[in-house]
Amino acid sequence: MGAGSVRARYLVYFQYLGTGFNGVAAVRGAQHAIGVQNYLEEAAERLNSVVPVKFTISSRTDAGVHALSNAAHLDVQRRSGLPPFSPEVLLEALNTHLRHPAIRVLQAFRVPSHFHARHAAASRTYLYRLVTGCRRPDQLPVFERNRCWALRADCLDVAAMREAAQHLLGTHDFRAFQSAGSPATSPVRTLRRASVSPDPAGSPFVLPEESRRLRFWSLEFESQSFLYRQVRRMTSVLVAVGLGALMPAQVKVILESQDPLGRYQSRVAPAHGLFLKAVLYEGFESTARRSQVTPDTQQGQGSRGTLGPAAGRSQLCTPPCITHGPRQAPRLLSAWTCHKSPPARVGCQRWGAGDKRKHRKARHPNSLWWFFTGNQHPGSPPPHLLGAQEQK
Repeated sequence: MGAGSVRARYLVYFQYLGTGFNGVAAVRGAQHAIGVQNYLEEAAERLNSVVPVKFTISSRTDAGVHALSNAAHLDVQRRSGLPPFSPEVLLEALNTHLRHPAIRVLQAFRVPSHFHARHAAASRTYLYRLVTGCRRPDQLPVFERNRCWALRADCLDVAAMREAAQHLLGTHDFRAFQSAGSPATSPVRTLRRASVSPDPAGSPFVLPEESRRLRFWSLEFESQSFLYRQVRRMTSVLVAVGLGALMPAQVKVILESQDPLGRYQSRVAPAHGLFLKAVLYEGFESTARRSQVTPDTQQGQGSRGTLGPAAGRSQLCTPPCITHGPRQAPRLLSAWTCHKSPPARVGCQRWGAGDKRKHRKARHPNSLWWFFTGNQHPGSPPPHLLGAQEQK
């Protein structure tokens, strides 16, 4: 280590339930609204960085939108003579000092100083959850409220929705699905995937006698980037097709009209049904995929992978400058199948030279399970990652 202080850049994955937040972006000034970023940066203040820590968010989500896995990069510059924090220490420190139980940092990596979480993202996947057969708001389980769009209809024409979604695939001018206020300089985007499928597991919070009436559906969209509220507008149009209000061919007409003020495309699906599912980065080798070859991960083995949750496996993957110990990366915590309690909260009296810490265990419900139920589940905590270091 040199005599001067060293600035280290990290990539962190984090998740949150968007209910009650004014979006993920920080809200500056004396306002009552607050963003997820405000809490993350407040927790980062306890790192005692020479320069205030600012999070650069990969994907900005609106108020009420949730994230199974969002990403951000941050720089931490310690005092002269102190080595950079290891990713494990950074991860534990942020989760220790997060004051909101609906936010959780999933993973941390050391990345090069030129890495940019927003510009380097190669793929973003959004998930939208629907439920049919809910004629009154009180028929939806309380644990599912603000986590899906409840429709009064008993069923959806899924075949028609899938046919309509085919018209959206590929590279198009998507300004018909763009809301005002978008900072994008071009409305052209490439939609790589648009799927409509029933949720085979349904919801664990639905009582057996209600399971025949309430049916859950998932819509997924993948692209490198999206326009402002594009996913929610596309969802609204596809739901209109599923309800019989639109024909599948009309979706192509709407897309080619480039008119964002049309009768159907101007409608925006509710924010609370939307989840940012994954953010992936190219040019990194996926050790998580390589170590766990399954039918979901076999295709593409031997090629260069991505950094982020592995498709279909909800795994975190590792860039080449990171090495793992013998344990595998933990699975991402699903927003509606949260079974495990978080690791015990660690109160650090001070961050001293060599990262020597005095630990004091204290209960803190910093998990999505607590947010659903108000209680910590008695299950065992997820395993820690071992040995993540940047190679010289």
